[in-house]
Amino acid sequence: MAETTVKKENFFVKTSKNISKFFRDAKSEIKKIVWPTSKTVFNNTGVVLVTIIVIGLFIFGLDTLLMNLLGLIMNIAK
Repeated sequence: MAETTVKKENFFVKTSKNISKFFRDAKSEIKKIVWPTSKTVFNNTGVVLVTIIVIGLFIFGLDTLLMNLLGLIMNIAK
């Protein structure tokens, strides 16, 4: 009866194989990335800036309104 010896992999060998597999997989995933065109980036940046300005103005108006209401309430309470 022939004995088969199964050799366990060394921790460092196993770890280096896992690390190299990770980098190979990462490289293949990076190749799949489709980068946007500069026109798309410019348009998206414009949309973001306009949205920030509109929301900022809304919050500013709401804050001003609430501060004026609070001032009226404080004057009435005196």
